[in-house]
Amino acid sequence: MKYKTVWTKKEDVERKWYIVDAKDQILGRLATKIASLLIGKEKPEIVPDVDCGDYVIVINSDNIKLTRGKELKKMYYRHSGYPGGFKETRFDRQMELDSTKIIEDAVKNMIPNNKMRDRRMTRLLVYKNSVHKHGGQNPIEIKL
Repeated sequence: MKYKTVWTKKEDVERKWYIVDAKDQILGRLATKIASLLIGKEKPEIVPDVDCGDYVIVINSDNIKLTRGKELKKMYYRHSGYPGGFKETRFDRQMELDSTKIIEDAVKNMIPNNKMRDRRMTRLLVYKNSVHKHGGQNPIEIKL
């Protein structure tokens, strides 16, 4: 009997929709689970050169938590590219400005830095509250 290895092609990938509630969740633990869903690690047909991940909707990003008092210690850095253009923002200030960026940054840094990273990040949809416009896709709720 001869066995044949089945290699997943781009056309064969079936993407599911998942919804994750970030209310009172720890940022790092939530981000690792989301990154795993975006990459498609739970799927048996995953291959390294094909993007097999799913869509992930994150709701209630305003209620994300950190551990051990990091709300006042964690910093977010950016640079404009000009001399003296280095800016830093503390976690509590970033929560006031845009809490969705916190989750997006955490997940982006957990996805491998390759040509598929931007495509995977487009499938991450983060909302500040529990209202989202993707009910028609019948997302599966993930409990963490």
